[in-house]
Amino acid sequence: MNDLKLINQDGQVLADSREVATATCKRHDHLIRDIEGYIKILSQNPDLGADDFFIESTYKSGTGKQYKMFYLTKIGCDMVANKMIGAKGVLFTAAYTKKFEEMEKQLQGPKLPGTYREALQQLLIEVEEKEKLETQNLVLTQQVQEFQPKASYYDLVLQNNSLLSVSKIAKDYGMSGISFNRKLHELGVQYKQGDIWLLYAKHQDKGYTQTSTHVIDAEKAKVSTKWTQKGRLFLYELLKQHGILPVIERENRQDEG
Repeated sequence: MNDLKLINQDGQVLADSREVATATCKRHDHLIRDIEGYIKILSQNPDLGADDFFIESTYKSGTGKQYKMFYLTKIGCDMVANKMIGAKGVLFTAAYTKKFEEMEKQLQGPKLPGTYREALQQLLIEVEEKEKLETQNLVLTQQVQEFQPKASYYDLVLQNNSLLSVSKIAKDYGMSGISFNRKLHELGVQYKQGDIWLLYAKHQDKGYTQTSTHVIDAEKAKVSTKWTQKGRLFLYELLKQHGILPVIERENRQDEG
């Protein structure tokens, strides 16, 4: 059970239902049946999003046939664990709690200094200065090393470490990436096309987001939307207008009160 493996999907820590089935000594098809039952009950309450607990997906067997599976969030694992009794339930709870904590610590970056808004503005300044410096370095490099392959251009300019997944920004507000995306849709920021979130026309061409492609295999690739530091500051201002503050500012207000 200590071998329970978790995955990082765009900054969100998830457990594979096949791994959970093994850890709980259940048949995978039985666990799928249980999860579908939980989802059916959750769907009866409009305030509870089932995808905050379980994310439906598929996997391919050795024969090439596709089967249903789910990714479980931490609270999804909580729900499964709460239905278990005895030693198995205790051991599973201990195993997944420890694994989630370990991976979340790895993904968690340093806390932003000062107020959230000041930190975002400082990050934006640093990113812009870094891009200017990289552009200058690129010009110099092209002048003295014109024979280098095009890959060097991508190394210097296109690999922008300032891009953030929505799950990373959502953590600043104590929300999951799924819930955060849903809130931005409600506020008229973005819409979903297939598996990717895109900005509405009034927000496009402002440098708020960039799309990135993750190659899965020779025939399959996943496209996702990443937010720039400029976009992160835009989201802060917009959400603040609707009374939604990041966790650090909520804590500061409580301390002042």
